[in-house]
Amino acid sequence: MPTPPKQAAIPSPPEPMYPFIEGFIERASPQDIAQLFAPLKEGLAALKGPKAEQSKKISLALTRTEELLAHLVEVREKLLTESKGRK
Repeated sequence: MPTPPKQAAIPSPPEPMYPFIEGFIERASPQDIAQLFAPLKEGLAALKGPKAEQSKKISLALTRTEELLAHLVEVREKLLTESKGRK
């Protein structure tokens, strides 16, 4: 009788890593975030015609992304403040 083939362990997919975003959040201030998105928003606001509708959707996505990054910066600052308070 043939022996059944050994079942290989299925490797789990690697966790996504975003070193640029992590590094940016570690150093960024709220002003840095606003400066990052300002040129994109200005460029999108200048679009006319059929692309204007798409630019509205993209602008909304950029606004949400900016809010998320600002929240991450706030959390980082809060954690740093708490850790300094414990020392």
